[in-house]
Amino acid sequence: GGYNIKTSSMHLMKFDCGGAAAVLGAARAIAALAPDGVEANIIVAACENMINDRAVLPGDILTASNGKTIEVENTDAEGRLTMADVLVYADKEIGCKKIIELSTLTGACMVALGNKIAGVWAKDESLVDELLRTSSVTAEKLWHMPLEKDYNDLLKSKIADLKNLGGRYGGAITAALFLQHFVGKKTPFAHIDIAGPVWSDKLGATGFGARLVTDWVCRQGTSE
Repeated sequence: GGYNIKTSSMHLMKFDCGGAAAVLGAARAIAALAPDGVEANIIVAACENMINDRAVLPGDILTASNGKTIEVENTDAEGRLTMADVLVYADKEIGCKKIIELSTLTGACMVALGNKIAGVWAKDESLVDELLRTSSVTAEKLWHMPLEKDYNDLLKSKIADLKNLGGRYGGAITAALFLQHFVGKKTPFAHIDIAGPVWSDKLGATGFGARLVTDWVCRQGTSE
């Protein structure tokens, strides 16, 4: 959480690496399967968020790699800051035809959907359909969530292009809307918040998302 440090459950923050773990697991499976007709780029946004003399502070202004300025309202909403540059890289530098992103982005998604279902946000309906079909095969449940444009007002900043945190309500939606600012409008992009199902209090890490990504990537080759 950086300077907005969490006051409890810090020992469970290992599950906050769940998005990276899922795509790394998928990378291993995809490499072994070597599906024809598809090129997959696996990118992990990884950095420390510690209290030190170089740490980001509440109120700081960051400039993302696409030039957008971001007011850091809360340093514990840090995942979306690293994700911003990764999405720009995937879209502009690599030129991916489609982008799916998995992260344990919000507790709000857990409140909305519990610990068995991940939320998916995407403007491209065909991409949503692909992911829902894949989830039915891999038995990793997804629910299509809304990208409510009016909620963009909650991300407005007086001193930057946008803030890294919305209001008290609709936090999973405002987080998804934040990420939209870093992918081109013509690029099919899906944000998948796996904060709930990635961890089981009884068993620990579940591996949620690894099969989903693997199956989805393999299907891209067969659909071309």
